[in-house]
Amino acid sequence: MSPVARWLARLCDVPAEQWDALHGGHHPFIAHAFLEGLESRGCLRQEWGWTAHHLTLWDDGRLVAAAPAYLKHNSHGEFVFDHAWAHAYAQHGRDYFPKLLCGVPYSPVTGPRLLAPDASLRTTLAHALAAEAARLGLSSAHVNFHAAGEDADFGDDWLARTDIQYHWRNDAGWLDFNDYLAAMDHKHRKNIRQERARVARAGIGFRVVHGGEASAADLAAMHRFYLQTFAEYGNSPALTLEFLQHLARAMPERLVLFLATHEGGTVAGALCLRGGDTLYGRYWGALAALPGLHFETCYYQGIDYCLREGLRVFEPGAQGEHKIARGFLPVDVRSRHWIADGSFREALAAWCAEERAVVRRNKAWLAQRSPFRHPSGPVASG
Repeated sequence: MSPVARWLARLCDVPAEQWDALHGGHHPFIAHAFLEGLESRGCLRQEWGWTAHHLTLWDDGRLVAAAPAYLKHNSHGEFVFDHAWAHAYAQHGRDYFPKLLCGVPYSPVTGPRLLAPDASLRTTLAHALAAEAARLGLSSAHVNFHAAGEDADFGDDWLARTDIQYHWRNDAGWLDFNDYLAAMDHKHRKNIRQERARVARAGIGFRVVHGGEASAADLAAMHRFYLQTFAEYGNSPALTLEFLQHLARAMPERLVLFLATHEGGTVAGALCLRGGDTLYGRYWGALAALPGLHFETCYYQGIDYCLREGLRVFEPGAQGEHKIARGFLPVDVRSRHWIADGSFREALAAWCAEERAVVRRNKAWLAQRSPFRHPSGPVASG
């Protein structure tokens, strides 16, 4: 007997232990505590285009597969940019929104999206997403930042897109920051040392605070930094202080704050989440404009942490070619897209193929800018 599909408007209707049993706990962004916290702490609002519509598969009352999903009335907080697609629909007098999105709100982080123990159930989830979009009369269904291992779970009717992010990896076995720098050429090694020295000369110190250790003042300061950054760029902040407080309580070992101190006060901070072998940088902000403070807070403190903690990967967030000079090299990120209208699907298939070719060429060019001395990649000094 096939599993029964149920679409849920609240993740709290799924027991947390059953949801989390589907993904192994290595990716904090798909944890029940993270996703349900966004819903219950005021981070997802219909006026911002987010309506929870989670896919679950049940067998004899037991949850056997699931996918975090949302009905979207815009592309806010997705990081896979489809504005050109929406514009094309509008030019032809068609509605692109609403659409169905499987992903993690506000989080351009690769991870499992089709949560199931085997390929058969993952394929069932992908079929169910497309079928639900068709049933509701939606233009499309999308799965953003899915893991590479899920590529085979999508049928040929799902269009593939790729993009580039910049990640730090310790495949070389570096033991500390000096070991890491020794793998770089002289120019980049010198520049990083100078950047770090400027911050130290300014009297900036750092505290690394995990969620279970974070005080109310620490969390309030980090949220204030987050709001400051969004205000500077004219964007609307979505995360609430209540959500950060929730993460500190519900995911105390996953939440990691890097807090910069100066003359007794906290002047900047970066918010990260920790996965199985990966540190994920998400948000940063500062009340002081000091040379090198951004790079130290967002990148070098995180690298130091990974080296101390034995984490192999540091993903500091989307975009930013300036990360290459600091040892973050280009990697592919993926998304899949089901388009209901056959003529639009055909046109967008050609568009996606050209986009993939451009991304491949750009990635090859960017890889040539690597700061590491070894032509095939970074190596440890000892």
